[in-house]
Amino acid sequence: MPQYQIAQSPRLSGEVSISTAKNAVLPILAATLLSREETLIRQVPDLTDTHHMADILRSCGAQVEESGKDFCVRALIAGSPQDESLLRTMRASVLVLGPLVGRCGEARLSMPGGCAIGQRPIDLHLKGLQKLGARVSQDGGEVTVSGHLRGANIYLDFPSVGATENLVMAACLAKGVTRIENAAKEPEIADLCRFLCAMGARIAGAGTANITVEGVKEMRGAAYTPIPDRIEAGTLACAAAITDGSVLLEGARSDHMRALLFKLTESGVICQDDTRGLRIRGRARQPMEVRTLSYPGFPTDMQAPLMVVATQTHGLSVFLETIFENRYMHVVELKRLGAQARVEGQLALIQGGKPLTGATVTATDLRAAAALMLAGLVSQGQTVLVDDAGHLTRGYDGLEEKLRALGANVEKIDRPS
Repeated sequence: MPQYQIAQSPRLSGEVSISTAKNAVLPILAATLLSREETLIRQVPDLTDTHHMADILRSCGAQVEESGKDFCVRALIAGSPQDESLLRTMRASVLVLGPLVGRCGEARLSMPGGCAIGQRPIDLHLKGLQKLGARVSQDGGEVTVSGHLRGANIYLDFPSVGATENLVMAACLAKGVTRIENAAKEPEIADLCRFLCAMGARIAGAGTANITVEGVKEMRGAAYTPIPDRIEAGTLACAAAITDGSVLLEGARSDHMRALLFKLTESGVICQDDTRGLRIRGRARQPMEVRTLSYPGFPTDMQAPLMVVATQTHGLSVFLETIFENRYMHVVELKRLGAQARVEGQLALIQGGKPLTGATVTATDLRAAAALMLAGLVSQGQTVLVDDAGHLTRGYDGLEEKLRALGANVEKIDRPS
């Protein structure tokens, strides 16, 4: 049962290495089920979610060896996961569905879990698999998908990241050509497709709204290093922006972060490409208007951290959340610190420039936890962040350590359960 003690911090300075992206690593790990050969994934971040995914692969019959941050996977045999409790730990567990149906012709899963930030049904995953010729049956909280897959034309009603990933993986071993229209365009999807191509897949259009997959008979092993985590980099950029910092985010890719960097620049922060990554300098001073959208729009995962930035600017900032209907739970916790904020439906209004004061706050989800940690850096006195559910360690590899390396006053304390 971790909690974090945070004190008002000086301007952050120095450099910090950005971990590989959790949202790229999880589907890549799931994709290893497509091959009987050995696959090496390098620099896997040390997260509860990545270790849970490794356990899910083991439950599917794969051998997984974790050596430091390198995961070696060999799925000589593969089948539906036997430990249903693992599937309820995180949303990304559904990503084994496509690979298992594509390779084995059948998969049976319990409905996945994850952060309580709103409804995230898997109907688009199932409708797409049905287009590929699969039969779908549901019994309570369990879904069974079976059949020999054939290429098809699929239109996604919404550019769902998870559905796009699942369908691309399933199509790799389907007979014929699959075309996915209105596909999600996130960098993590393009990264998954690069990995699949390294395994022998034939994919065109990765990173665009139209992806074409030509099925192959079998997939081979590969060695691969995923892309850096744009959300971790963005969170640390926000930490620099609220402390008038000067921070080098080593390995960060600005081309994956355009929407956030535009908002930070608009507020007065200097964001510069560096040969080693991305440098963030200066303080956010101007209020902002933010609307979350599918990539390349502003990412919903950065809404909460940027809202902390808004509390430090003079004037009214407006946030419109269009992705998840329950992603303002952190606003109540920010108000405990003295933030002048209110929620009106999909809108959150932040009257910035009012000093924050330390208090005890509770992590309500993964990105809210990070945002509250940032808020503690600019709150007078001491802030205690209670994270009994371990949200922060699901998505950030040592965030408190990276902040501390830049000069922040953050300490993790493990309490007895």
